[in-house]
Amino acid sequence: DQPTVLFLDEIHRFNKSQQDTLLPFVEDGTIVLFGATTENPSFEIISALLSRCRVITLNPLAEQGLDKLIERALNDAEHGLGSLNLKLSLEARKFLCETSRGDARFLLNTLETIATLSKPGQIIELADVEKIFDKRALHYDKSGEEHYNVISAFIKSMRGSDPDAALYYLARMLEAGEEPLFVARRMVIFASEDIGNANPDAINVAISCMQAFDFVGMPEGWIPLAQCASYLASSPKSNASYAGYKKAKADVHTYGPLPVPMHLRNAPTKMMKEMGYGKNYQYAHDRKDHIVIQQHLPDRLKDKKYYEPDGIGYEKKIMEWLLKVRSQ
Repeated sequence: DQPTVLFLDEIHRFNKSQQDTLLPFVEDGTIVLFGATTENPSFEIISALLSRCRVITLNPLAEQGLDKLIERALNDAEHGLGSLNLKLSLEARKFLCETSRGDARFLLNTLETIATLSKPGQIIELADVEKIFDKRALHYDKSGEEHYNVISAFIKSMRGSDPDAALYYLARMLEAGEEPLFVARRMVIFASEDIGNANPDAINVAISCMQAFDFVGMPEGWIPLAQCASYLASSPKSNASYAGYKKAKADVHTYGPLPVPMHLRNAPTKMMKEMGYGKNYQYAHDRKDHIVIQQHLPDRLKDKKYYEPDGIGYEKKIMEWLLKVRSQ
C-alpha cells in the first residue's frame, strides 16, 4: 500500500498531545509527513517527532527572486495581473522588494492591493506605492526564536562595547512591541553581571532607568532606556564578581556545608563562649589600617581565591587594594 502524504501547514499550532498522535503513524510509515512552520522547530515540535523528520530551512527570497515574482505577476494574464497592463517604475519595484524582506506572500498581496487601487495601463510610481503602503509589522515574536535572537544580540552588543548595535537592537525590540520593563530588567542584570565593579555606578544607572520608565511610561519611556543601553555599552567591563560567585557556588555543591572557623562563629551564650565560639577573633576596626590577617574561609578552602578583579576601570583600584591586603 502507498503511504498517505500528509501536509500540515503551521504545524507549530499542534500542541504536544496532538503531535504525539502523529508519532506512531510516522514511525510505521503509514503517513509521509510534511510540516510547515514559521517558528523554530526545536522550540515548537516535540523531540520524538523532530528526530524522525528532516528539517529543511526555507530562507527569505533575495531581491532578484522577488523582482522575478513581480515580473511574472504583472505579465501573467491568466493567474496574475497581466490583463491590467500595469507597469512599475524601477524605484517603486525596488521599494517593494526591499520592504517585502524576502516574503513572497507579502509582496504578492501588496502588489494585488496596488492593482486594486490603480487604473488599467497605469505606470505606478514610488509615491503611489508609498501612499498605500502600510507600515509592516516587524518580524518579532515575543515567545519565539526571534525574541531570543534579538535580546541575545542586544546583550552581546552591550557586552562587546558597541553602543551603536545596542541602540539598534533596543529599537528593534521596542518598535516590535517588546515589553519595555523586560528590557529594563535585563539591563539591571547586565550591569552587575558584565560590568560589575569595573563601574559600580552602572547598576545605579540601570535601576534608575527602570524606575524612570515606570514613572514616565510610553511613548517617551524609550528615552531613559536608550540612555541606559548606551551607557552600559560604553562602560568598562568585568565579570569578576559573577565568575567568583560561580566558583564559590561550585565549591558549596562539591564540599557541602563545611564548618565555619571557630573564631568567626557567633557566641551569644556563655556555653558557646566556653566552647571556643568567637575566640581570638580580630576586629578589623581596632587596627589603624582596618586590615587583619586571619582565616575567614573554612579550613578546606582556606587558600581559595574567588574574586579576582580584572584591573579594568574602578576594579583597578580594588585590585591594588586587595594586593595590599593579601600581601600582609
